[in-house]
Amino acid sequence: MNVKYYSQLLIFLLCTCGSIANADASNVVTINLQNHIFEPSSITIPENTKIKLVIINLDPSPEEFDSFDLNREKVIFAKSKAVLFIGPLPQGNYYFFGEYHPETAQGKIVVTDCKAIEGGEAC
Repeated sequence: MNVKYYSQLLIFLLCTCGSIANADASNVVTINLQNHIFEPSSITIPENTKIKLVIINLDPSPEEFDSFDLNREKVIFAKSKAVLFIGPLPQGNYYFFGEYHPETAQGKIVVTDCKAIEGGEAC
């Protein structure tokens, strides 16, 4: 194979990777866990969109993110973070809770027909 082929391949790969990175960056939602409470406790995301959910546990004890609706379960160690990918999802409400503190660590994800996430709070 020649140099021209490798140059074109390299350009294609760089453009593709850049597009993927930009798409992922715009679909990141962060939730903090402090005093056994998720903040924000409700987030709104667009339907049919894959979301990277970052959960930061600021507490000195671990918590387990649990959601029957999302079919997700993840232990988040003390003073650390966890990443979950959710979606694409149809419109609706999807509830989650902290298994170790279910009375206070509660939240929901609202999936709507909006097209873009604005700061993770609303579409």
